[in-house]
Amino acid sequence: MPALKRLHAPLAWVSGRWQRDVLLTVDATGHWSEITVNLPAPPDAERLAGPIIPSLVNAHSHAFQRAFVGLAERREAGHDDFWSWRDRMYALALRISPQQLRAVAGQLYAEMLRGGYTQVCEFHYLHHAADAAHGGQAFDDELDMAWALAAAAEDVGIGLTLLPVVYTRSGFNATGLRPDQHRFAADADWAWRACQRVMAAGLPRVNAGVALHSLRGASADDIARLLGLVGGADLPLHIHVAEQTAEVADCLAATGMRPLQWLAARGPLDPRWQLVHATHAEPAEIEAVALSGAGIVICPGTEANLGDGLTDLPRWLAGGVPLTVGSDSQVTRGWVEELRWLEYGQRLALRQRNIAAVPGTQPSSAARLFDAAVAGGARAAGFSAWGLTPGARADALVLNRDADTLRGLPDDALLDAVIFGSNGSPWQSVWVAGRARPWRAPQRVGDAFEVAMQELWRPDTKSA
Repeated sequence: MPALKRLHAPLAWVSGRWQRDVLLTVDATGHWSEITVNLPAPPDAERLAGPIIPSLVNAHSHAFQRAFVGLAERREAGHDDFWSWRDRMYALALRISPQQLRAVAGQLYAEMLRGGYTQVCEFHYLHHAADAAHGGQAFDDELDMAWALAAAAEDVGIGLTLLPVVYTRSGFNATGLRPDQHRFAADADWAWRACQRVMAAGLPRVNAGVALHSLRGASADDIARLLGLVGGADLPLHIHVAEQTAEVADCLAATGMRPLQWLAARGPLDPRWQLVHATHAEPAEIEAVALSGAGIVICPGTEANLGDGLTDLPRWLAGGVPLTVGSDSQVTRGWVEELRWLEYGQRLALRQRNIAAVPGTQPSSAARLFDAAVAGGARAAGFSAWGLTPGARADALVLNRDADTLRGLPDDALLDAVIFGSNGSPWQSVWVAGRARPWRAPQRVGDAFEVAMQELWRPDTKSA
């Protein structure tokens, strides 16, 4: 494959450490074809102005919830938790249109690029027209909402992994969905058909997997059917699991097992699976997940915002379980804050410092969490490679050494300062598929978002 361009960085995060004078060759498909360290810049190479690090995959996103950020931060009644938040969020889920979803997702995806994500895994369950279940007009194409997300990703240049979600029931003992969940209805055959159509469309930087909403939202038969359809296909398979203590209690009452215990005991787990949240996990469950090869996706910003709790990060890390992060409800849209709070939550709970570090092996908490997120994100998005490595898409972040948080620091402290000392995005450019992407959302994207927000939240429509 002929080279499209060559980039030269004075410093780059390659193979888990800083290396100097790094030449990165981009092929015609927008992937790294060769990365060479300790090589002076050749005359034809584009010289990058600062150190270069991998971007990250955002491994769990509900794009439509960007329109709800900041609108559920008041307690009007005696009790407020995940479940009351969810009921208010449904007011948005029940009315957002494909056009509004494209506008909201476009703004969100631009913010994600600015926050250092260049690929997003969209856990997509807004399948049907808002009023189709009540005799209203159905979409001309049952994937209109999915195509809106793909169009939004193309509008700003981010990569997208679409995960059509199986959602058939409202709880462990329910036989169907609640009226306020009718937009979500999808069985295994629907989700698999959607996945195949997205893959067949051949859209740039768009791939697909499948998802199950949760054990409360999909039955054992749904899971078996989906696995039968997927067969041996090597694609990501995501599920919400053990996010809430009430979910754990309901699963115990219905099945006699905890959610992670059930998944491990029933035998479906393998390296394709991504267990989203995995907040309430016992040691035996973590050990079982580790043996299966499945990964976990932690969403610290959302889990804090919703009062979910803290997972046992030290045990997950010690077990070698692949892990990465996601933005989920979109209260945070950058990976710096997610990784920072992944560590800080543990420090608050354990009253210690540098929980993720391994003295003598990896003394940097930042480096250990960052490398885990790079590798785990690849698996979550269905890629064989991610980061500054041959075969991976040529995505990267070029750091700004003149940023206040990085100025004057020794090279070996840069990553630590990015995660634990910055106010957000201390880079000067974001690269996707070998091209630098604009810092800000295009004006038309921002304008469309503002119009959509006014439509969604004007007084005559607001019910949350």
